[in-house]
Amino acid sequence: MNISTRQMRAFLAVMRTGSFTRAAEQAHMTQAGLSLLIRELENQLGARLFDRTTRSVQPTPAGRKLAPVVERALLELDNVTDDIGAQGLAARRQLRIAATPLVSSHLLPQLLAGFIADHPDTRVTLIDNSLGDVEAAVASGEADFGLGFFFQRTPGLMRTPIGRFALMRVTPADALLAKPGRAPWSSLAGQRRIGLPPDNPIQKTIDAQLVRLGIAQADTQAVHFFGTLIAMAEAGFGTAIMPTFALSACRHYRVRADVLTHPRVSLGFYRITKRGAGETPAMMAFTQRLTSALPLMSG
Repeated sequence: MNISTRQMRAFLAVMRTGSFTRAAEQAHMTQAGLSLLIRELENQLGARLFDRTTRSVQPTPAGRKLAPVVERALLELDNVTDDIGAQGLAARRQLRIAATPLVSSHLLPQLLAGFIADHPDTRVTLIDNSLGDVEAAVASGEADFGLGFFFQRTPGLMRTPIGRFALMRVTPADALLAKPGRAPWSSLAGQRRIGLPPDNPIQKTIDAQLVRLGIAQADTQAVHFFGTLIAMAEAGFGTAIMPTFALSACRHYRVRADVLTHPRVSLGFYRITKRGAGETPAMMAFTQRLTSALPLMSG
């Protein structure tokens, strides 16, 4: 048996009005169309639901028995669909972004401020965490999408390139950084270096490039965060190599930043989403804003 909500609503309309004509008017359909729905319902149930005369329409015992059941079913259905609709509206009006600490603290705040000004009804949440935890937040549904240098694909996640950042050299300076310069990779020869842990994907790319160019591996001190790396470069612990997405952070330190050339090496910056998850208007609007802004941040 396949009773439709249209049949149930037509049935209740006749029960409440006692008239096929008035019920059809309330349902915004023709009387013939409403009568057809009632006949289909009666055929499916194998029972007559109304006694029709030229003067009145009266429910049969079967109709009176069916009425409270249909009323409860439609009430529950309406309540559930209202709740789901409210949840869907709330989801469309929220934006939850997971990103690594430097991206969260230096790349996103101004973009988010502009986005909130243009979308005041959207609730924005920023989750700053390690790269692995960013992936976990997206996979669990805690975040709508994640941002970072995701070198490898992760099962269950979609990886979309949204920008590229060149590698740069960061060294001590006498003043706050104003504008990045240019320097060849050969300028790194013989310099003491500080970097990320050897198993970090960005550091692996840097080390591979140094080996490719025949630049001797120097004694390198490893730290886990770019902020620490920049501060140690300022303090004279060594030369740091990092993507130009850290330029905004470098401007708070007395360092010099030079984009490495001959060759210029760039890293892909990605947005990750949960595979199969829907794309909300807020996600699309912010991604477009971010994609447009990234070239201005890449040096």
